[in-house]
Amino acid sequence: MTSSQTDTARLTLALNELRLPAIKALWPRFTEQADKEGWPAARLLATLVEHELAERDRRRIERHLAQARLLPGKTLETFDFAAVPMLSKAHVSAITAGDSWIGKGSNILLFGPPGVGKSHLGSAIGLALVEKGYRVLFSRTTDLVQKLQQARRDLVLEAAIAKLDKFHLLILDDITYVTKDQAETSVL
Repeated sequence: MTSSQTDTARLTLALNELRLPAIKALWPRFTEQADKEGWPAARLLATLVEHELAERDRRRIERHLAQARLLPGKTLETFDFAAVPMLSKAHVSAITAGDSWIGKGSNILLFGPPGVGKSHLGSAIGLALVEKGYRVLFSRTTDLVQKLQQARRDLVLEAAIAKLDKFHLLILDDITYVTKDQAETSVL
């Protein structure tokens, strides 16, 4: 084994140990380009680190999207704002910034008759916020209430609530369909 092959093997092992998969995948190509173009070491290192950070961000968003359980295909681009004229697209865009209300623990309630797009809009807002780095969970209210009631029966309600507390935003769909008996309202 040549010195170059040994260095390559050592670097691969080190990048695995440090959990830097993007750098591991990209360093051969970028070092070749850096050698051809005479990049300073700092530029090569910065380029590799930027790619690693971008890949981590992409994977984090992908993971948060899976956890969010949003309705598929429901985006702000596919929402028909013309069908709900009293709804301001600019106001919804401001909501999707998230910073003005999520940190304060504020709520947003979407009211309207069936079929106007409340679930679509809630899911679309959730998607926009996940893309901005927020952790979101979309759930039918009845499903969440049932899970919390089961957690209470199993004596793990505190742990179940702690899991929910890790999300920046809970989107509860069809909240009016919950039968409001004492057991259900107590877990909400």
